[in-house]
Amino acid sequence: MCKMDVEYHEEYTRNSRGVQLFTCRWLPFSSPKALVFLCHGYGMECSEFMKGVGCRLASYGYAVFGMDYEGHGKSMGARCYIKKFHNIINDCSFFFKSVCNREEYRGKKRFLYGESMGGAVALLIHKKEPALWHGAVLVAPMCKISEKVKPHPLVISVLTKVEDLIPRWKIVPTKDVIDSAFKDPLKREEIRGNKLIYQEKPRLKTALEMLRTSMSLEDTLNEVTLPFFVLHGEADTVTDPEVSKALYEQAGSKDKTIKLYQGMWHGLTSGEPDSNIEIVFTDIISWLDKRSSAAANFDTTNTTTQKMTFKSVHQQQHNHSPILEKINAMPSPLVKVEGGKPNRTRSTREKYLCGWKGRCMQHQSSM
Repeated sequence: MCKMDVEYHEEYTRNSRGVQLFTCRWLPFSSPKALVFLCHGYGMECSEFMKGVGCRLASYGYAVFGMDYEGHGKSMGARCYIKKFHNIINDCSFFFKSVCNREEYRGKKRFLYGESMGGAVALLIHKKEPALWHGAVLVAPMCKISEKVKPHPLVISVLTKVEDLIPRWKIVPTKDVIDSAFKDPLKREEIRGNKLIYQEKPRLKTALEMLRTSMSLEDTLNEVTLPFFVLHGEADTVTDPEVSKALYEQAGSKDKTIKLYQGMWHGLTSGEPDSNIEIVFTDIISWLDKRSSAAANFDTTNTTTQKMTFKSVHQQQHNHSPILEKINAMPSPLVKVEGGKPNRTRSTREKYLCGWKGRCMQHQSSM
């Protein structure tokens, strides 16, 4: 539930293809610190599923805007059918820029916020107009194919030949992702009961569009130049934490931060116990606050790269942070060793595709 100091509005707009799209916004009653634009995950929507994000950020002084992609949530279009991934990027870019150009928001800093597939959307929006955005928060983003399950080019070629014949067929093997994405049982069932969330098998063309998008992003991670904060649960079995590490290591950004949360699952902001969600939002708001002030310097030549930092056991005892205590108990896969190279640990996780866990051509039904 939103606090009384936050106002909520809904509107509809039309994209360049004439499709009616749902938009919403959460606003503080005072002048906002900055603007935050939500990019939801595959099969998800903004008004209910991302309400917690919108309310929380707005209560801390940010104006928050969201749009359901075509075929998602309250927007029109074939349910979860992504004909061209670039259509999502164009629709979001057009709407987000229209908000930025409003008189009352001129001069405000602009941030992207993406969860899961929405992380890929946010990165591609940034690449479309790099100078427009001041930063991004990326929660368990889909931005690379895990090397463990990268499909053979022949497999992709065969599926590509039939995608235009049966583009909307729900034939991609899948399983219920909600059980493995959201830890808290009550929150999990509430999410399952949200009828705006798509919970059927992915369509063939949708799966291929997501595959191609991930492969393209993987090849161009070095072109990511905006400041970003990437967060991932180390116990995430929906998107591989290695994907976030790859983004962090390869991105060209000078101001970049990564944080892995020991024991947390995929739904960092919506599926964890309240105490864990509070920790995650404290980190997000702290990162945004440092970069949204009028005095903040976004000249990337003068910013510094930030990696995960861990307090000593003695410090942890005074801080009483169970999440940080658990992280501190394990070697960090990104802690520097001699020579400045990361000391990696070998993963024993199951296979992932497009950052998504599953068999070789398996996508999850939500996110």
